[in-house]
Amino acid sequence: MHPDLSCGTHTSSCGHIMHAHCWQRYFDSVQAKEQRRQQRLRLHTSYDVENGEFLCPLCECLSNTVIPLLLPPRNIFNNRLNFSDQPNLTEWIRTISQQIKALQILRKEESIPNIASSKNSENMDELQLPEGFRPDFHPKNPYSDGIKEMLTTFGTATYKVGLKVHPNEEDPRVPIMCWGSCAYTIQSIERILSDEDKPLFGPLPCRLDDCLRSLTRFAAAHWTVALLSVVQGHFCKLFASLVPNDNYGDLPSILDIDMFHLLVGLVLAFPALQCQDFSGISLGTGDLHIFHLVTMAHIVQILLTSCTEENGMDQETSAGEEELAVLALYKTLRQCTGSALKEIPSGWHLWRSVRAGIMPFLKCSALFFHYLNGVPSPPELQVSGTGHFEQLCDYLSLPSNLICLFQENSEITKLLIESWCQNIEVKRYLKGERDAISYPRESNKLIGLPEDYSSLINQASNFSCPKSGGDKSRAPTLCLVCGTLLCSQSYCCQTELEGEDVGACTAHTYSCGSGVGIFLRVRECQVLFLAGKTKGCFYSPPYLDDYGETDQGLRRGNPLHLCKERFKKIQKLWHQHNITEEIGHAQEANQTLVGIDWQHL
Repeated sequence: MHPDLSCGTHTSSCGHIMHAHCWQRYFDSVQAKEQRRQQRLRLHTSYDVENGEFLCPLCECLSNTVIPLLLPPRNIFNNRLNFSDQPNLTEWIRTISQQIKALQILRKEESIPNIASSKNSENMDELQLPEGFRPDFHPKNPYSDGIKEMLTTFGTATYKVGLKVHPNEEDPRVPIMCWGSCAYTIQSIERILSDEDKPLFGPLPCRLDDCLRSLTRFAAAHWTVALLSVVQGHFCKLFASLVPNDNYGDLPSILDIDMFHLLVGLVLAFPALQCQDFSGISLGTGDLHIFHLVTMAHIVQILLTSCTEENGMDQETSAGEEELAVLALYKTLRQCTGSALKEIPSGWHLWRSVRAGIMPFLKCSALFFHYLNGVPSPPELQVSGTGHFEQLCDYLSLPSNLICLFQENSEITKLLIESWCQNIEVKRYLKGERDAISYPRESNKLIGLPEDYSSLINQASNFSCPKSGGDKSRAPTLCLVCGTLLCSQSYCCQTELEGEDVGACTAHTYSCGSGVGIFLRVRECQVLFLAGKTKGCFYSPPYLDDYGETDQGLRRGNPLHLCKERFKKIQKLWHQHNITEEIGHAQEANQTLVGIDWQHL
């Protein structure tokens, strides 16, 4: 995942629970009912059965799959051991690198048995296998056939919806899509909580809490229904993005990797490698070392992209331990980049940048490990507050001075930093030849709207149809996501999308919002929600007259002013990925909306 997080697969749930066989019977009956429906009426429903959609039988929420409910899976194959008996980060990286090398030789031997068998057998003999590592061992699946079927069902649905492809449960991208959906959903919720100044572990709505718990446990268990060699291959490639491996030469630089997605992928793929290790290294040790390794990479990421400036702010005269440590790390980075980084004499500004930049990552990690392992959250993180940095570090087994991670493992970290900084994309960024995401990332917001509605009317009156030689557009429509004015509901601006003629708004949703769009029809003072080609509804606009009423269609002609509360409500629907759900409820409540050809708008 690129750190701009431009597109991901979000999972949400209404939170209602059914037995697996009850749901299967219900879905079969929905399909049978749809097949009996006359052909002329088949398209006139708020859900598309052929695309796997259905309505929740309890709340009629639009759905396209079900999430299996699982017990915490982390202790199935291994018992956690005392960390004092476990290897440190440097030793662990060496052990994992040896295991990866052994696996790669084994896979080559399996792929070309007749030609390279003897040669690779010699390589395997020469390779010093880590003690207790058995690369030919295949663990027994701990789940019943029914649970395995539901794991496969949800995994395939995530792959199908996320990539917009036909279902294929054996595709090697299925595990990656499941882990990515888990990471993207957690990041979305963390952003919402931060924007609303809500505590990280405060009382979440039940549907949200149940969804996160079920999704994280599913993602952790999915490797058991995937091919072991595929999941191991994913781990090897993800691991190589941080620890260099000669077999992978086409990997992105650390500037182009979202570190939380990388963390989730590594932690959830690691059991596929660790289940073959009988040396006594626990699963918890691997999780901890992966987390520390990714955290260090993220700190380097922040320091490389930080726009720290000496802005004349007062700072403490005596530099603290953190400031001195981060300044020393920054000097190491300058040496590894050939002094391409600008010199910053103040460690205080650097440490402030690191703390601010890494907070979203720490919050997401805390949510992830909380739902993965069930570790209770500390009371300090259950109340609102601006700080909580030390409490987060303590909960995640991190030193509050994060630079200690580099100092404790100086032997390996110097080599890692050099390999990260020597990447050609990092060099291009430092030369000013390309951009990079800086941290913390800003939250996405809908465009700003003018206070007076007449300003929008004036803007729309000057808008000409881009395809009809300067003629005025009859239905100018403003995209609230990016601010583009479109010529809607007009044949002149129809374009072909996936073999069908669609209107300007529908086509725009696929380039701007991955198929979901929010528009303001300026001449009607009406908000339009679109999802895909066949779903849409009208929504109350954020402009009110002096009496607090809307004027859809501008029939009364009273002056209209922006209501910030209503606009915040629309923005919240967008942030929570609830536009499609809102459309589903609206179409069920008003069947006339189902018959509208939304794709022509």
